[in-house]
Amino acid sequence: MLQRIADVNPDIYGIVFCRTRKETQQVADKLIKGGYNADALHGDLSQAQRDYVMGKFRSQHLQILVATDVAARGLDVDNITHVINYNLPDELESYIHRSGRTARAGRSGQSIALVSTREMSRLRALEKKIGKPIELQRVPTGDEICANQLFKLVSDLKEVQVDQSEFSRYLDAVKQELEDFSRDELIERFFATEFNRFAAMYKNASDLNIEPGKKGSKRDRYDDDDEPRRGRDRNRQRHGRVNFERFFLNLGKKDKLNAQRLMGFINEQPALADVAIGRIEVLKTFAFVEVDEAHTSDVLKSLNDKEFRGRTCRIEVAGNKEKPSGKPRHKKQKHKRRRR
Repeated sequence: MLQRIADVNPDIYGIVFCRTRKETQQVADKLIKGGYNADALHGDLSQAQRDYVMGKFRSQHLQILVATDVAARGLDVDNITHVINYNLPDELESYIHRSGRTARAGRSGQSIALVSTREMSRLRALEKKIGKPIELQRVPTGDEICANQLFKLVSDLKEVQVDQSEFSRYLDAVKQELEDFSRDELIERFFATEFNRFAAMYKNASDLNIEPGKKGSKRDRYDDDDEPRRGRDRNRQRHGRVNFERFFLNLGKKDKLNAQRLMGFINEQPALADVAIGRIEVLKTFAFVEVDEAHTSDVLKSLNDKEFRGRTCRIEVAGNKEKPSGKPRHKKQKHKRRRR
């Protein structure tokens, strides 16, 4: 989705906000590998590295800056066209601070959030916070991207400043080489040279849009209130052909844990980046989560002793462990006073 947003906006000059330093670097690396003019800004960089990256971005030698909220503090840059929330921030106020970095000084700009169907309740809360609706936009299709890129080439061609002094000595030889081509053939060959990469990339591009609630679409694996959906047998196969193992964690709501943060905590671990997650149940002092049983050992190795908001995580296979009824297991013995 992020690449398609960048491709459908050829003149993008924006900031992509990620939640963690690790995710920030991963997203930036993927963009750079894909040929995008991007770089990362996060707390793991030295001050010299951060100054270098910010200098490139301010001078517009970078089109896309991938950053954490903390690293981007104090980054005062004009003419930003897009702010993209790779994921919604934990604190909704951060969304307002992020979005405020575009459309400064009377200019226009866009704030975009990449949101899954399971985050709709948070999106509704965000709309209340900012006092205005957030417009649903569809992920750009391959045809839309190719059309935008093509007309960007036309626009650049029309606006280019021609200084024949730079190449006049070669002009006659070039004309002689191309004299057998008609005007239309030259135009076709020029655009084919510049445009083939996008045409090949999006030739058979799939539709990334998901219709919430539509039969056959991807559905939420947990409800908005973090409670599991009723009537599901945890031992039967779900999520395609995946069998899930149930795990117990020593973290709960008192640790500011909810289903979304737990999914993020799991996905931050390299060995668990693409693991299938089933039902999630978060209670006051602990939580249960279902993960693809094929990754049981990876889950235990990756999450045990990891820190979540200052607390050390302990995780184990839940087995038959059930949530407590809330009643004490043993009644306290009442001691009668002896009368003297």
